[in-house]
Amino acid sequence: MKGKPTGGRGVTTRLKTAKGRSTASQKWLERQLNDPYVRAAQAAGYRSRAAFKLIEIDDKLHLLKPRGRVVDLGAAPGGWTQVALQRTGQGDSHAGKVVALDLLAMDPVPGAIVLQGDFQDPAAEQAVLAALDGQADLVLSDMAPNTTGHNATDHLRIIALAELALDFALKVLSPGGGFVAKVFQGGTEKDLLDQLKARFATVRHVKPPASRKDSAELYVVATGFRPASQTGGA
Repeated sequence: MKGKPTGGRGVTTRLKTAKGRSTASQKWLERQLNDPYVRAAQAAGYRSRAAFKLIEIDDKLHLLKPRGRVVDLGAAPGGWTQVALQRTGQGDSHAGKVVALDLLAMDPVPGAIVLQGDFQDPAAEQAVLAALDGQADLVLSDMAPNTTGHNATDHLRIIALAELALDFALKVLSPGGGFVAKVFQGGTEKDLLDQLKARFATVRHVKPPASRKDSAELYVVATGFRPASQTGGA
């Protein structure tokens, strides 16, 4: 599936009553009801509108390939896992392997290997490698911490989470592999960028159309992974 959901503007849906709801809750519900990506996700059978973010990133950068081995960190509810399966050849002779890992229990995704655990736990790392039966070609992270509303704090927290995801990726990626992680606008921290540039051939930022315009989120995408043995690192 490619591109942005299509269709006319339609009629804006407003909730008939806000009784018992906060103003923020009311606005969130109305936004969900009127979001074309939410409707498109429901129509396509995706578990979340976030599936379209990965679709749009992949349409642009072609990260997901037939027979690819993919790890989806913080995978619940599974929208990115579904897209990864489709684009690595689910159900045909060129099928790849997709491993979804989340701290919380996640409903099975047919075709994927769903694991529950903390990606910072060495046991989880070994379980992922065993499930892949080898190194990964791509590590995905759409993870984000709970926001506080304080931009500087939220920025630091998501950068810290991206750095942890990168640490995991460096341990499981095969040469030439890729890494995608959510960050917030405001500039990726220098330490994170330095690590990425030292270990990947290309590093860029992408804000897919499915990311809401009022959202500070964007994605850092690194490709052409170089193991430490190729960079002179430890």
